[in-house]
Amino acid sequence: MPKIKIVTDSTVDMSNEMIKKYGIEVVPLSLSIDGENFLDRVDITPSEFIRKMNAAQELPKSSQPPVGVFLELYDKLGEDGYDILSIHMSNGLSGTVNSAENAAALSKANVTVIDSLFISKALSFQVVEAAQMAEDGKTIEEILSRLETIRSQTKLFVVVEKLDNLVKGGRIGKGKALIGSLLHIKPIASLENGVYHPLANVRSHAQVVKYLVKNLAEDAMGKTIKKIGIAHAEASELVAKLKTAIFTTTGYENIDIEFTTPIISTHTGAGAIGFMYYVE
Repeated sequence: MPKIKIVTDSTVDMSNEMIKKYGIEVVPLSLSIDGENFLDRVDITPSEFIRKMNAAQELPKSSQPPVGVFLELYDKLGEDGYDILSIHMSNGLSGTVNSAENAAALSKANVTVIDSLFISKALSFQVVEAAQMAEDGKTIEEILSRLETIRSQTKLFVVVEKLDNLVKGGRIGKGKALIGSLLHIKPIASLENGVYHPLANVRSHAQVVKYLVKNLAEDAMGKTIKKIGIAHAEASELVAKLKTAIFTTTGYENIDIEFTTPIISTHTGAGAIGFMYYVE
């Protein structure tokens, strides 16, 4: 039976230790800041990116990996005797899945490409599960079935601290942003079927924490919390409050926290968090 290698992209928000532990291959997206180009998490760290973004004249731009980069990796892994399961950020947010699929069609290797429908820690839930199952000798079909279950049970919320980047990116108008800033509004959105949906506007971190923990508690009622992940862009104080409230309400404490990928912080700006979990 062929070995299975898991491939993902740099929006996965996993630590280098976890990536190395499971032998996961990570293909980087690229970033452009005022004409200067970087490979995500290769040439620039998430915290370095925030500093450069805050000083930039224009909103940074991101690009999916080229087909050729995927193709070269797939062919190499195929020559090494691997079947490949390539799991990526939502196709609704990036063309990364399309690049991977085009490369898979050209590759001599046996490649299965999956749209996770998520990003960040929610993407990592599927990537880690797939890697663990591959280690245990499970088949591609068994892994795909399990990932479908995880996707259906996963929730992802995004909370934005400031509206500046949403204006620069054309997602909201300047007038709405001005009113939102005056009222100290912090928008909360969810990612469903790969697309962001506005949910609520709150005015304080306390209200953010209350809203998110309430949703978690309701979804977990009568079920087991399997994973919780928080990704943030320089929002350590809010993360600490959220972590405390989660433990107080649910008793769950094994929360995976990571500084988020620049691909997300480009759109949300500093101070944002992503809150993700799945229950069964």
